[in-house]
This record gives sequence, structure tokens and C-alpha cells, in this order.
Amino acid sequence: MRWLARLIYFKILGWKIVGNTSFSKDTIKKAVIIAVPHTSWQDFFIGILLRKVASVKTNFVGKKELFKWPFGYYFRAVGGAPLDRTSGQNKVEAIAKLFEDKDEFRLTLAPEGTRKKVEEWKTGFYYIAKTAKVPIIMFTLDFENKQNKISEAFYPTNDVEADFAFMKSFYKGVKGKKPEHT
Repeated sequence: MRWLARLIYFKILGWKIVGNTSFSKDTIKKAVIIAVPHTSWQDFFIGILLRKVASVKTNFVGKKELFKWPFGYYFRAVGGAPLDRTSGQNKVEAIAKLFEDKDEFRLTLAPEGTRKKVEEWKTGFYYIAKTAKVPIIMFTLDFENKQNKISEAFYPTNDVEADFAFMKSFYKGVKGKKPEHT
């Protein structure tokens, strides 16, 4: 199936991977991966193709109800992990625990939290990475240049403002599928 993903990603769609192109060969088995800008449902398909092309297993979390029959098997097979979203749960702690329980877990999130234009990112991904003591890897969904730029591993410090300024600078000038939402 990798050959088909490569055919679609590179030849048919005309996309390319830049930056940390050795990501799939890295020894980083656990990380929070952030995808920006998230402006369209098509981002999901580019991400699925990218992970196949780069041979990197990635994960996501979803409400635990999604993991019941008949779809539970499928969602787990494609990297999903159920999350109890009932009120009173510390979701950062619950997600950070998933990193403890698994030998390999690369959680992909969109820090904007929506496909619409936002002024500020949600901060959960950052605190998940800090709590789980894993790096953040940034990748772009740059539809203007048809490229996914992948960063080196970034370990959050104790300077939240500087860390967010650094991460946001990685995405400067990147245009999503719907530029008006970027």
C-alpha cells in the first residue's frame, strides 16, 4: 500500500516533504505532532498519506464512544486511542498516561482545535508533551506550495511564551486549503 500512497501523494497530487525528511528513521518513538494550519477536511487525507509515505505510525485520540462496535476495531487499527471525556476528568493527565502505557505513541493534534480561523491555539498539546516528557514535532499543511514541512524534535521549556513564539514561527507564511481560515 505504500507504493499507492507514494503514487497519490507525489505523482497525482504533486506534494513533497521538506525539512526533517529522516523523521521516519528517527529513534523518536513518542511525540506530540502538531499539524497547522487545519482549515479543511482534506487535511486528514494529506496526513494519512504523509504517514504512509514517511512510514511513521501516528496516533489520535477520540471519545471512548467511538471505539465501541462496529467501528472500534477500525479506529484502533488506524492508531486511535479511546479517551473518557466525561466532565471532571483531567484530559491532559489522561492523554499523558497513554504515553506511559505504550512503547510507541505519536499523538497528532491540530492546536487550533477547529478548521475555522482562530487567533490563539489551544494549549493542551503543549501541556500533554510537558507532562508526558516527550518532544513536539511540527508539520505544515501547506496547500499553496503543496508541501509538508516537518520540524526537528522540539522539547518544551518552562518559558511558555517563548516556546509558542518559536512554534508559531515555524508556520509563518504557510497557507492552508482555505487561506481565509489561516
